[in-house]
Amino acid sequence: MATTIRRIVPEDWARARDLRLEALADPAASVAFLSTLDDALARPDAFWIDRAARASEGGEVLQLLAEDHGALVGSVGVLVMQAGEDDYLGAPVTERRATLIGVFVRSAARGAGVLDVLVEAACDWAAEQGFDRLVLDVHANNSRARAAYARLGFTATGLEVETEMGRELRLARAL
Repeated sequence: MATTIRRIVPEDWARARDLRLEALADPAASVAFLSTLDDALARPDAFWIDRAARASEGGEVLQLLAEDHGALVGSVGVLVMQAGEDDYLGAPVTERRATLIGVFVRSAARGAGVLDVLVEAACDWAAEQGFDRLVLDVHANNSRARAAYARLGFTATGLEVETEMGRELRLARAL
């Protein structure tokens, strides 16, 4: 694969939306994402346009896209969370942190190193923002993702959060 990694730009909104819809339709989506396909399908275009615009600049949220010959084959996000907030699982944020979110690689591109380069680029960005580690939450039953994250150097922090979808494990990787 001739994969390139780049930050989303506002004009990518429709293609990024379509990739997200594909991710939410994946058989593993029920243990991989906190939103559903039905929820995403109900969102107006303005939501997706704003989402792409916010992730295209600044240091609070990032979305990276993986392209192969012009086709999107994967995406990851990094969300900066501030101390004193509650995170998306409802757990308190005790220190400012960078969290890897929205990880997806199209099935045809899996096993070709796309995830590796996406995560490395996300780690590089987080380090540039002054973080010394990147964290993520993964469903305890998502064995495919847990194995991939372990291969990429993420280890358990010991934090576990019970959600409506089941137990989420917090992993971290030093930068």
